[in-house]
Amino acid sequence: MKSFTLPDLGEGLAESEIVEWHIKAGDVVKVDQIVVTLETAKAIVDVPAPYSGTILKRFGHEGDVINVGSVLLEIEEITTEISNHTHGQLEAESVNESSAAQSKDAATVVGKVSHQNHQVDIDSFWVGDASSAQEARSTQGASYAEGAGYTQGNPERSNNQVSALPSARLLAKRLGISIDLVDGSGDSGLILDVDIYNAADKQQPGTEVLKGARRAMVKSMAESHHNVASVTITEEALLNHWNKDEDISIRLIQAVSYASQQEKAMNAWFDATTMTRCVHTTVNIGIAVDSSHGLYVPVLRQADSYNAQDIRTWLDGTVKGIRNRRIGREQLQNATITLSNFGAIAGIYATPVVSPPQVAIVGAGRIIKKVIMEDGKPTEVKAMPLSVTFDHRACTGGEAARFVKALVKHLEREHGNA
Repeated sequence: MKSFTLPDLGEGLAESEIVEWHIKAGDVVKVDQIVVTLETAKAIVDVPAPYSGTILKRFGHEGDVINVGSVLLEIEEITTEISNHTHGQLEAESVNESSAAQSKDAATVVGKVSHQNHQVDIDSFWVGDASSAQEARSTQGASYAEGAGYTQGNPERSNNQVSALPSARLLAKRLGISIDLVDGSGDSGLILDVDIYNAADKQQPGTEVLKGARRAMVKSMAESHHNVASVTITEEALLNHWNKDEDISIRLIQAVSYASQQEKAMNAWFDATTMTRCVHTTVNIGIAVDSSHGLYVPVLRQADSYNAQDIRTWLDGTVKGIRNRRIGREQLQNATITLSNFGAIAGIYATPVVSPPQVAIVGAGRIIKKVIMEDGKPTEVKAMPLSVTFDHRACTGGEAARFVKALVKHLEREHGNA
């Protein structure tokens, strides 16, 4: 029997949420067969089986959050017989093959899941970053010392040592869970992280532990508010020249692309540590997409090269992928500026949050009707409220204002790009 633990998925992140199991106890699997789909703070990842064999046990349920190194599966490995050898040779070669197989299996996990992802430059600005994983590892190390010893509180278990993963002890401390009251689901009653999460969910009815994109959003928003010097400019685009069947999303994406080319300072990344700014020539627009699982920001790369129909096709396919929780990490990386069309739901003006290292985000509010004076006469028009937040450390007020002016100019055209 072999235990398969959650490998480093090449993201520098310490935890993942189980989205879907593709196997059950008793199933026979082959090497590289997809056994589970996980969601990290950055993407959805399919995890393959490192061995061929029979599934003896699964650890964790769909929706559970687990840490790197936690046991995912127990597999009874399938072995093959070798003929034309003496009994002694078989024993010797069996030992060698077992050792080699373990080495190969380890390489399989790394090669199929981790090594490939390490070839991609991981952006640090998408929700969550590597520092959180390093912090988690360091605090877990400290918890070995804190977690050792005997528990107090429950008379029935006060004289017995609680068997728990160090990460589970730390998690219990953070969530205010008495670990001596938790029943472990691991081998010999070992308390796993998932047991602590389950206990937290039961502790206060109506509460929930944030997972997946919602959990990652907490870190991203906190980082932005702590590090970005945010300033918001508001303006309105009058849409009296628009056709009745205009696609608002397409017009917004085209306008952001146009304004980013006219005022390039807003289509940039900023690094406060090195005091450097990277002004991009390519416009990669992150499109904020709301879903029941949380906020996702897929990226339309080289947005200026797309025509209207291509943009609509991309939007439809991407939104469908998000709703089905089938979106790759590469689809969420390298945005140079972000667009949030919150007005599709509600709201007129807002203060959108910049996601570092980007320096700007465009927010579009609900289209409203208003009366303006035109040639001395009151005229009813449709207006789109715009809210543009920028990092004042990297952009001047003049650069931001010129960007907004270009944005409005494009939106007020009768037609967008063909």
